[in-house]
Amino acid sequence: MPDFVQRKNVSDLIADKIKDYILDNGLRQGDRLPTEHELAERFGVSRISVREATKALGFLGIIDAAPRRGLTIGAVNMERLSQYLGFHFAVADYPFDQILDARIAIEVGAVPRGMKGIEADRSVLKQLTSLVEKLSANAQTAEPQTPEEWIELDLEFHRVLLSASRLEPLLAFHDLLLIFFKRIRPDLSQHLRQRSAAEHHQILELISQQDVAGVQETLRAHITGDGCITA
Repeated sequence: MPDFVQRKNVSDLIADKIKDYILDNGLRQGDRLPTEHELAERFGVSRISVREATKALGFLGIIDAAPRRGLTIGAVNMERLSQYLGFHFAVADYPFDQILDARIAIEVGAVPRGMKGIEADRSVLKQLTSLVEKLSANAQTAEPQTPEEWIELDLEFHRVLLSASRLEPLLAFHDLLLIFFKRIRPDLSQHLRQRSAAEHHQILELISQQDVAGVQETLRAHITGDGCITA
């Protein structure tokens, strides 16, 4: 087996051991870790293997490494994590229906909490209204300015609605799924855009009426039907 393959396997193992060490010792963001030398002695491996493991964990923000300060627990970079794993979703051969069902479970399931969030922060409703107005204006043109523009508006509506739930882990996972849907080149005919805009408007009206069940039912039908451009 080539040395670089063996080294990679060791560094993955050490990364797992470091994560276990963090959990077992109840470490939190900003807490110090042992030095690379101490970790190497603890795990019985070379400092090179430890360094490769800490670099891998540092990529996702789990560990911060700085001169003189040493290794500390960092804040996970959710944006980078979403981009990294989202790329995997985009290129992997996952069945479309599984990805779609996962999206429905997240968006529809978060509606009750999201409605409470909108009630507490009316600025979210203004954001959704602005997006619906832009979608409606776009739907009046024979052709969208760019397919990307329409897709971004559509996805942003769904993201803002979900973000009202303030469930950050759920939002991060949802972003992974949306990267998958972004690669789909939908039919952007004027008829379909108008239908989609009308469905977004209907969802907005139900949100204004605080009709939780109505929003869930309409959102589910929207995502599974032809009106959801990005599904």
